Amino acid sequence: MLSATLQKGLSGYAIGAKIRALRLKKKMGLVELGRHTGLSPALLSKIERDRLFPTLPTLLRIALVFSVDLEFFFAGSREKPVLAVVRRKQRVRLPEREEGSDSAYRFESLDYPVTERRFNSYYADFLPVARAALRLHDHPGVEFIYALQGTLSVHIGDDEHALGAGDSMYFDSSVPHGYRRSGGRVCSAIIVTS
Repeated sequence: MLSATLQKGLSGYAIGAKIRALRLKKKMGLVELGRHTGLSPALLSKIERDRLFPTLPTLLRIALVFSVDLEFFFAGSREKPVLAVVRRKQRVRLPEREEGSDSAYRFESLDYPVTERRFNSYYADFLPVARAALRLHDHPGVEFIYALQGTLSVHIGDDEHALGAGDSMYFDSSVPHGYRRSGGRVCSAIIVTS
């Protein structure tokens, strides 16, 4: 149990309100945020209502979903130049699912340190998976894919598109979509979402 002094001090950061604002801006429900973070919707609700203050690892899991860093919750938005250099070995790796055992791809954020980004960019490695393992997902906005190597099969609604190295596509990401590596060759791409 936190003392009144600590509660007052933490309340001043309005962490719960900031999480709620980020979630609503992305048009995401508590259940969906729970799936992305591995946290229960009940716990997330308590955090948003300031009934519970998150630990730093919990807050970082939430921050990763919204592509902000921990500074966002403590410093707010400050006037500073937008600039970030992300070294290859410093990329934040985001698995497709928490378990990771039957993942179709691995994403690495190419712009994680930038606060309040207008788009998100990723390097993706596509793994060999069974045809039945394809999971479609959707999110508000648009998506751009540039295939770097191999053949990438992109499923959008009922359509399938094959992208070879150097091919690109742009689409409405509110339509259910998914990715899969075609053939046995290594497959990778740059993906940008907004």
